Amino acid sequence: MFESLRRWLIGPPLPTERLKHERLGRTQALAVLSSDALSSVAYATEEILLVLAAAGTGAFHLSWPIAISISALLIIVASSYYQTVHAYPQGGGAYLVTKDNLGTVPSLVAGAALLIDYVLTVAVSTSAGIAAITSAFPALYPWRVLLAILVVGFITTVNLRGVKESGRIFAVPTYFFIATMFLLIGMGLAKWFFFGSPSAGMMTTWGEQAKNVGIFLILRAFASGCTALTGVEAISDGVPIFKPPEADNAGKTLLTMVAILVSMFLGITWLANHYHVVPGGERTVLAQLALQIFGNNALFFLVQVGTALILFLAANTSFSDFPRLSMWMAIDRFMPRQMANLGDRLVYSNGIITLGTLASLLIIAFGASTHALIPLYAVGVFISFTLSQSSMVLRWYRRRHKVRGWYYRAFFNGLGAIATGVVLIIIAAMKFIHGAWIVLLLIPLFVKLFLDIHAHYISLASQLSMKKELPPPVRRHTVVLPVSGLHRGVVKALHYAKELKGDLHVVMVDIDQENTKKQLERWRKWFPDLKIEVIPSPYRSVVDPLVEYIDGFVEEDGDFVTIVMPEFVPAKWWHHLLHNETAWALKVRLLFTKPDWRKRYRIITDVPFYLKK
Repeated sequence: MFESLRRWLIGPPLPTERLKHERLGRTQALAVLSSDALSSVAYATEEILLVLAAAGTGAFHLSWPIAISISALLIIVASSYYQTVHAYPQGGGAYLVTKDNLGTVPSLVAGAALLIDYVLTVAVSTSAGIAAITSAFPALYPWRVLLAILVVGFITTVNLRGVKESGRIFAVPTYFFIATMFLLIGMGLAKWFFFGSPSAGMMTTWGEQAKNVGIFLILRAFASGCTALTGVEAISDGVPIFKPPEADNAGKTLLTMVAILVSMFLGITWLANHYHVVPGGERTVLAQLALQIFGNNALFFLVQVGTALILFLAANTSFSDFPRLSMWMAIDRFMPRQMANLGDRLVYSNGIITLGTLASLLIIAFGASTHALIPLYAVGVFISFTLSQSSMVLRWYRRRHKVRGWYYRAFFNGLGAIATGVVLIIIAAMKFIHGAWIVLLLIPLFVKLFLDIHAHYISLASQLSMKKELPPPVRRHTVVLPVSGLHRGVVKALHYAKELKGDLHVVMVDIDQENTKKQLERWRKWFPDLKIEVIPSPYRSVVDPLVEYIDGFVEEDGDFVTIVMPEFVPAKWWHHLLHNETAWALKVRLLFTKPDWRKRYRIITDVPFYLKK
């Protein structure tokens, strides 16, 4: 039943040769890889205004120059990543670029920062999408956490169906959002220039004078607004999913995305200033703008629907890049190797499921609150920006004798590195006490975890190497069959144990003399020629005497012992709690106790007996 449900949800498996047909054109790729960046216009302006509100509504006019500064930074970063796309057409983004130029540890910092940011992207964008819905339907506000988790589950399922299918499904909502935003901006500008200011009844009053507008408040507002840059790196991470020529198509998509993003971000911020929107309350800034410009009609609800859809789709960008980055790090043995496995639908299913799970846990922990999650956001992405662009400068310098005009390329990447580095310091300082410290603490912990995983895989490879002395051949083979009662499952295991052609020992641990005597009589009745060895256990322990007995057969290298374990396999999952406790305890003891040389020659074989309902 589970397999049938799985196939219904994600579809039948795809053959490997279909991989080259699962590429995306620029139109679909813009929907899949740009939704994170484009969706930031739904909350970036609001985050700026929320910070400036501390100085009174009279300080809101500063949001316009702050938005212009952020847009300039966005253009600089995009220009730098345009070069990265062409220099690294295999994708991998900041992780591969940094590893290639700055080394292992900096690349792990970039990888950890991006992985954390991808999880935050899913949590933030989904929570913001739910906020857009609850702005239109306030009665749903108490259910925001459950709704957010359901949305994450839906996006996870769609991505498990494959890249091409997710591109088809998500293309329409992305372009619908772009259309509604430009309609909102266009009608807002027309209403302002041709019909004058909004009516007094519709416009919120900015009554307070600006007070305490210090440099730190402006920097905090700038840091909050820099969430508009999240997702810009997604295209450079996902170059391989483009149709050929991959780098050219990725570069053009990047430029298109930046042009749309800057236009919408500046347009929304300008309207928020001139329509005197005040953040806070049940409705978002975008919802308040739509209400003033369109009124409480169908267009207002279309804007809310479009905003909610793009915010949900912003999570989809992470579902494209998190698994791919995990794959690269798994290939380099810094993450579990399962992350590099292609699933049935030619996507990295383990990475997709991991991301969906982590994001859901984060949504629960923060109550699906965008404002609670935002302080953690953008720190990681600016770390990766800075490391990536610094790496590109070093790359051009090293290739200065091979690449014509290398100094122009280095200039743009250097400008990007300096700009993002300065912004990183600002964001870290301004958001530190508001939650950024959590990300700054997690990154070194993740780097330590990656290095530990790598050390384990290196040690494993060394221990399994054929260059070392090979294990000795079997000198003596002993088969031990632990039994208690006599039943069909044990008989099946006995027949199998005899076929192993080793020195067979059927043993019973005596923890109750009366019961042991009865069981021995049953064995003599059914198998009169079989010798049963009884192990005394004065302290009523089963596992300890058995392990001591088993180890007695291993006296030197090449003495192999096979322990044959009869085991029930119940029909229902909860029936497992009713059986096999001794078998499990013995296996855990044999497999996971402190290793000694004897342990190398223990072999455990399960003989299952399947139960009916």
